[in-house]
Amino acid sequence: MDKNQEKNYKTESMNEKKTERDRNAEKDRNENIIEGRNAVLEAFRSGKTIDKLLILNGCQDGPVKSIIREAKKQDTLIQYVEKERLNQLGGTGKHQGVIAYAAAYAYAEVEDMLKLAKERGEDPFLVLLDNIEDPHNLGAIIRTANLAGAHGVIIPKRRAVGLTATVAKASAGALYYTPVAKVTNLTRTMEDLKKQGLWFVCADMGGEQMYRLNLTGSIGLVVGSEGEGVGRLVKEKCDYIAGIPMKGDIDSLNASVAAGILAYEIVRQRLG
Repeated sequence: MDKNQEKNYKTESMNEKKTERDRNAEKDRNENIIEGRNAVLEAFRSGKTIDKLLILNGCQDGPVKSIIREAKKQDTLIQYVEKERLNQLGGTGKHQGVIAYAAAYAYAEVEDMLKLAKERGEDPFLVLLDNIEDPHNLGAIIRTANLAGAHGVIIPKRRAVGLTATVAKASAGALYYTPVAKVTNLTRTMEDLKKQGLWFVCADMGGEQMYRLNLTGSIGLVVGSEGEGVGRLVKEKCDYIAGIPMKGDIDSLNASVAAGILAYEIVRQRLG
């Protein structure tokens, strides 16, 4: 096989993988979508965990107001969108101006994680994620958090993927053993946790080399996406900025890989 043939083969393989990922993502979305006013209202009333509610812009009749009222009880993220967007997302054409995204797994509370650490007789170790929108990355991080002995993962409600079927699959079962909490405001949650003795280290390529930092005690590891990193306000709440030594020609790691490297440096220091 000459170089051109090899290049074409690799391109075709990458395109096939991309197409497969797109099909899986579409399947994942369809599995978690609930369409129609009655179906969405019953989902809320049955206690089903809803990540996000989409409402037709300008629609404020009685049934829709009832759905919004139930959504606010659960503190569900509500977005008002145009009809074209609902038609694009819906698979049946019978959304009636309402689409809900259901979580594949129930969320925990941050207090549950602290309680778990206390039951184990360990200093709390939490993983906080900012701007992680790829379900495969979230699933992989949950898997790593479980294996590294973290007591839970915290994600924000906005600009973040929820607990979809793809996340559950990518976690390789870890989702069923690792508490995941979804919070309205990540910085406020960090402030509350600081009052309970936690301090925070943030992953950033411009930070102090991680091997020089003391990563023991009650700790929260904050990780952002490889594209945007950790947001400014979240970074300002961190006590330390940890950099991962990199010797290659590119300047960033996949978010789940970065989380794994730092998580296991925390494990190494705890064992030491």
